[in-house]
Amino acid sequence: MSLSILYQDAHLVAVNKPSGLLVHKSWVAKDAKEFALQMVRDQIGQFVFPIHRLDRPTSGVLLFALSPDMAQAVAGQWEHAEKVYWAVVRGHLKESITVDHGLKGMADYGQDVDVVQEAQTQFTPMGTAEIPVCIDKYPQSRYGWVQATPLQGRTHQIRRHLKHLSHPIIGDARYGKGKHNRYFAEHLDAGRLLLHARQLTIRHPVSEQPLTITAPLDDTMTALFERFGWVLPA
Repeated sequence: MSLSILYQDAHLVAVNKPSGLLVHKSWVAKDAKEFALQMVRDQIGQFVFPIHRLDRPTSGVLLFALSPDMAQAVAGQWEHAEKVYWAVVRGHLKESITVDHGLKGMADYGQDVDVVQEAQTQFTPMGTAEIPVCIDKYPQSRYGWVQATPLQGRTHQIRRHLKHLSHPIIGDARYGKGKHNRYFAEHLDAGRLLLHARQLTIRHPVSEQPLTITAPLDDTMTALFERFGWVLPA
């Protein structure tokens, strides 16, 4: 399998990471046999250096540097980078909101559970859908397309903040609801976490010009958006 290259120059390369692929080897997922870092290295024929990570089930823009100096330069401005995600969630988010909710460290990621880190995420409703099926306790089931812009990069930040809003992401086995996840997998051909890193904007470390990289949705999310009548912005 080769990865779709979204951007490449002499300093950086970005790919569209598919859901289910780890960025690099991790003790958290010992079963994994393929990793984005090695795949990109083999695909372009040179070493690559990770700048950030995406959760294994999350798809979308994944950026690597082609030298340690470039990785350090981009990492140094990472908190000012603009990261835009799209998610399919349970329920209808009625209006834009910024969630300011600190997040504890996660023990299974080797973090101190007694430390609470500052975390803010901006959410914007992009579309809604309702299907005439009783999945939980209502005769109809409501879902939404939400845009998320995290201001930090805490572990599972978007997923945890959407759970905090009672709008968990569909396909989220950890923070979501099994009945809805199973319905999407069994009836809507959407058995993955429906979270996609849509767009990344940074200042290029060499040209110092804004660089925006956009990742198309995969076939699963594209088909679901079409089913729900959600039209992508031009």
